[in-house]
Amino acid sequence: MVTLSTSMVEGKDGESVADLGLLYQMKFGVLAHDVDDLWSGFSREDGVDLNIEAVFSPAISILGGTIRPALGGSINTEGDTSKGYLDLLWQYNFTTGFFLVTGVGAAIHDGRRHATTPAKKALGSRVLFHIPLEVGYFISPRTTFSIYFDHMSNAYIADENEGMDTLGARFGYVF
Repeated sequence: MVTLSTSMVEGKDGESVADLGLLYQMKFGVLAHDVDDLWSGFSREDGVDLNIEAVFSPAISILGGTIRPALGGSINTEGDTSKGYLDLLWQYNFTTGFFLVTGVGAAIHDGRRHATTPAKKALGSRVLFHIPLEVGYFISPRTTFSIYFDHMSNAYIADENEGMDTLGARFGYVF
């Protein structure tokens, strides 16, 4: 069954906090950049990514979870590939306080499209698929801590497709 809702978090007098605006949650994280031995298989780039993500209030409830749009970005601290992304995220909240998030979307990056140096990934196209996976815990009704992974690649639509993975931790604030 699919139903339309705006939030699962209630404020004073039972009013939905998300009804007060478009923003549902903000997330901030520190991620290891271009991690070895994950989906893309190898690493060429270095550094740490600073990540920020806005998850918006309009939601669709489906399969026990909630789908929401998200807009985010990661800036690499070493001057390697940075990215911005737009996703549809599906979040399932367990009764224990844990939650699971996955999704699909598109990313745009400032990295290399073609192999011109061995120190940079050849990502094949400027716009890539973006696939996030997150496992976390509600520290309180408004704050979360999570382990976050994302992968971006062109899914072999272009000849070069080295892909890139990030892995790290994020804190979130639910409005």
